[in-house]
Amino acid sequence: MTLSTSGSTEAYRDLVRTLSEGSVHRRFDPYLDIDWDSPEFAIDPDDPRWILIPELDPLGATAWYRSLPRERQIEIGKWRMVNAVKVGAAFESVLIRGMMQYAMKLPNGAPEFRYCMHEMTEECNHIQMFQELVNRVGVDVPGMRPLFRRLSPLIGVAGGYAHVVLFIGILGGEEPIDHYQKALIRRGAELPPAVLRTMEIHIAEEARHISFANEFLKAKVPKLGPVTTAVCGLAFPLAMRWLAGEIMVPPRSFAREFDIPDEVFRAAFWRSPEAKEILAGYFTDVRALADDLGLMTPVTRRLWRALGIDGPRARYRSEPMRSRHAVA
Repeated sequence: MTLSTSGSTEAYRDLVRTLSEGSVHRRFDPYLDIDWDSPEFAIDPDDPRWILIPELDPLGATAWYRSLPRERQIEIGKWRMVNAVKVGAAFESVLIRGMMQYAMKLPNGAPEFRYCMHEMTEECNHIQMFQELVNRVGVDVPGMRPLFRRLSPLIGVAGGYAHVVLFIGILGGEEPIDHYQKALIRRGAELPPAVLRTMEIHIAEEARHISFANEFLKAKVPKLGPVTTAVCGLAFPLAMRWLAGEIMVPPRSFAREFDIPDEVFRAAFWRSPEAKEILAGYFTDVRALADDLGLMTPVTRRLWRALGIDGPRARYRSEPMRSRHAVA
C-alpha cells in the first residue's frame, strides 16, 4: 500500500486511517497469543536450533564459529539471539519516547496522533514479549552496547523535536531486525518455537510500522526546504549505518565471555565479504525509499558507498537479498 511522492493530503490521511484501523482489527497480545507455559514453548538450553545460520548471521559465517564444537556453537548462538531480542526491546523504548514527544505536539484532528498511539501500544506489547522470552531463556544478556544504553533516553526525546529525522531513525532500527527475521522464516529456519512465535508476531505488526514511516516520509520530505532536504539526504545513510551497528553488533562483553578473537569479531562486524553483503542487504528497501524521495544525489550516493551500505534498490517491498557469496 503506497502513495506517490506527490500523493495528495487526503490520500495520505486515508492511508493513515487504514493503518490505524488495522491496529484495531489485527493485533496481538503477548500473553494471549503465546501460551508461554505450554510444552511446545518450553525452552531447551541445549536445543541445536540455537546454532547461528552462516548465510544470515555474520558471526555464524566465520570459519572460527563453524569450527567450534556443537555445544559451544549452541551456547554462543543462544546468547547472540537472546541479546538481539533484548536489544529489540531497548530500541522499541527509544522509539516510544520519540514518538510520544512528536504525537503530543500534534494539533487536534491530526491523523498521525491516533496512529502513533496505536503503534506505541503495540511496541509496549513487543517489549513485554521480548522481555518474557529473555527471562524464560534465562541468559543474563545486557542488550544494547553501553554508550547507546546511556544515551537512549536523550536520543528518544530529541527525536521528537526533529520528526522527519525521527522516522528516518525508526527505519534505521526496524529494517535490520525486520530483514533478518524475515530471512530466517523464508528459509524455513529451524528455530526454538518460542523464538519463532515472537518473530511472527513482531513481523506482522512491524509491517504496519514500517509502512507508516515510509508514507510519513513520502508525505513530509517533499515539503521541506532545500537545506533541510540536503540535511535529510545526509542523515539517511548515517542513521542507517549507525543504527545497524547498534542493533546488530553485540557488546564487547560478548567477545570476552566467549573468547572470540579480535580479528574474528572485526571480520564479522563488518569487514569480511560475507558480513559486508549481509549489512548492505538490510537496506535494499530504504535505498529504494531514499531514491524515490530524491535523496540519492551524487554526494549522498558516495556516502552510502563509503559507509558500506550501498547496493541495488529493492524492486518490491521486502525483496529477498540474493547472496553472491557461498559459505563453505
